[in-house]
This record gives sequence, C-alpha cells and structure tokens, in this order.
Amino acid sequence: MVAATSLPTTPSFRLDGRRALVTGAGRGIGAGIAAALADAGADVVLAARTTTEIEAVSAAIGHRGGRSTPLKLDVTNTACVREVLRAQPAFHILVSNAGTNRPKPFAEVTEDDYDAVIDLNLKASFFVSQTVAKRMADEGIQGSIIFMSSQMGHVGAPNRALYCGSKHAIEGLTKAMAIELGPQGIRVNTIAPTFIETPMTRPFLLDPAFKQSVREKIRLGRLGRVEDLMGAIVYLASEASALVTGTSLVVDGGWTAG
Repeated sequence: MVAATSLPTTPSFRLDGRRALVTGAGRGIGAGIAAALADAGADVVLAARTTTEIEAVSAAIGHRGGRSTPLKLDVTNTACVREVLRAQPAFHILVSNAGTNRPKPFAEVTEDDYDAVIDLNLKASFFVSQTVAKRMADEGIQGSIIFMSSQMGHVGAPNRALYCGSKHAIEGLTKAMAIELGPQGIRVNTIAPTFIETPMTRPFLLDPAFKQSVREKIRLGRLGRVEDLMGAIVYLASEASALVTGTSLVVDGGWTAG
C-alpha cells in the first residue's frame, strides 16, 4: 500500500467577510473591478462623484447576488476624503482606480491639464491610500492596496507625457509604500493594463489609424476588455497573492515585452 502524499492547499481566491473600497467605480474598469470583488464575496463600497452611476452599478451587483454600497465621494478633495472614510468601518481592500487622461503633445500641455491629471491620478491616489492604510494599520488588518496603473507606467508614448508621468509616479509610490507597510502585513501592488475599451478610451479608439497602431503593439492582436482585469484584481486582493507586494501585474497583451 502506497502512503498518501501530503500536498499543499491552494490558497483561496475568495474574499468573504472582507470590505473593499473601489474609487472611480461608476463605469468602465471601476465597475468591472467592483463586480469582480463582489462576485468573490467581498462587501464593496463604490466611490465616485456621480451618484446615479454608482447606484446603477450597485443595483446590478445586487441583482447577481453581490453586496455593495454606493458612496458619493470626490477623491480630489482630501479633507472630504479623510472625513468620509474615517466615518466608514476599516477596509481590507482598496482599489484606487479613479483616473483621467488628457492626451496632447508635450509642448501643448497646459497648467490646467497638469493639475487635472496629476491631482486625480497621483495626489488623490496618494491621500486615499494613506487614509485607508492608516485605518488598516490601526486595526491590525493585513490588507491589500491596489493602484490602477497602466502600461504607460512602464514605457513612454507620444502625446502622453503627462499621463506617463502620473503612472510612472504611481509605480514608484507603490514600491515605497510596499516597503513601509510590509512589516504591518499590508501589501501594495499595481495592475498595469493596455488599452481597454471603456468610455474613457472610446473617443481615441474611434480614430481608425490610432486604433490600428494600438493593435499592432499588442502582441495578442486585440484590444483589452474589462473582463481581462477582473481575475487580476481578485488575485491581488486575495490570499492567493499573499507574498506579492511592491510589484506590477502587467496586463498588456505583450505591449511592453519589446
């Protein structure tokens, strides 16, 4: 008789009993992220400035059995962020997804463009994550913070100096936070997608020449879909990635491979 071999147990991808905050959750990638976390069992708080959008996403999540709550929040208002999030129970998961882009040649970028992109993509992400991480640490929660970065946080591109700068900064912030928060069991990572078909990217992708140039750089030969990010989010939020911190999960179809 052959003795049974003891095998390791696969870590769970389930998020039951955990609270998650998703910023920019009203549509596109944010809505997909919220749905993925809810499908995995998390209780998700949907944050955005437009109440009607997050209420619609919350209702859709409820219709398929998930739990979520809409939260009207302007993440660029740091004082408001601190006040609103302090009134919330602590979170186990943060997905800092709210972001914007104003593509134009470097020489034409205005101070208004700079403020709009950097304030949302970097400053808001910094202070939302700071507020959430403090509560995690205070309550002994070994949580997961995930920034929605971009392949443009790893490479450069024409007409995207400002956006690239904001996302490269997010990648650096992630590494520094991972080092500081690691001893408290708080993991910090990014997801860096290629062009995903969303309301934000749709106007750019309507240009046939631009769309073709994008497809040529994606080695798998197609644009990304929101569904392509949903498994990655659940992985980084769950115990399946318990030893993963300070890194970027690049979901780019091979764009940055060379």
